Amino acid sequence: MMAKKPPKPAPRRIFQERLKITALPLYFEGFLLVKRSGDQEYQHYWTELRGTTLFFYTDKKSTIYVGKLDIIDLVCLTGQHSTEKNCAKFTLVLPKEEVHLKTENTESGEEWRGFILTVTELSVPQHVSLLPGQVIRLHEVLEREKKRRTETDQLPILPAEKEKEPVQDYADVVNPLPECFYAVSRKEATEMLEKNPSLGNLILRPGSDSRNYSITIRQEIEMPRIKHFKVMRTGKNYTIELEKPVTLPSLFSVIDYFVKETRGNLRPFIHSADDNFGQEPNKEERREQLKKAPHTA
Repeated sequence: MMAKKPPKPAPRRIFQERLKITALPLYFEGFLLVKRSGDQEYQHYWTELRGTTLFFYTDKKSTIYVGKLDIIDLVCLTGQHSTEKNCAKFTLVLPKEEVHLKTENTESGEEWRGFILTVTELSVPQHVSLLPGQVIRLHEVLEREKKRRTETDQLPILPAEKEKEPVQDYADVVNPLPECFYAVSRKEATEMLEKNPSLGNLILRPGSDSRNYSITIRQEIEMPRIKHFKVMRTGKNYTIELEKPVTLPSLFSVIDYFVKETRGNLRPFIHSADDNFGQEPNKEERREQLKKAPHTA
């Protein structure tokens, strides 16, 4: 089987825009014909596999995706017999729908199958027909995906019976918010974490809509990385917007969740009077900060 040239990637500017929007690593890309539930015909998309999500674009140069498909809960991938020459067909069987995919040639189909199975099963499939160089790429993607899932953007959902009451270490009896809450902007939170790494690497702050919250973290993984997570108020609870949303009873539980799921690698950013960062806020200063917090419903 002759080696097939990989699809030419999108220009760097477009790649950077897509990365900012999706916040997920790119593993594979190319054209796919897609037929989802309710579609009468196949739709032609430039498709990217980022993490365990397929992102669909109208063409190679579009920066905004027109649809996406989370495949982390893939039940199975089944092949379809195709009467069309040099065409591969297969079906993604998901818990709530079946999605039919078609590629422009059989080799491209084998590559898509290989990458999809690798990231969903966390193992390199043995039953795909790929060249040694392509198999090496699958092993590289496997390691990247395993590493990605240890990071906080892929935090596993805690079983209900293991969810505990908020840890009081992060609060005092006077303040209704964790001590790592600061009434700062996204940019200011980033600067605080970058300039004072010894004080912690997790800040709770008001969300951009002034009604919800955001978490800003700084992680040392090969190189320092800043990430932001939305925390939405849902009734009396709070939901962390991850690929699989996590709902917890309080903001203290939210902070506790990040700390526990990273095994202590994330620590609330808290300064004291002994730190060079500044004096510990007195009650009046703390009260002013709390006034800027989103109002409780």
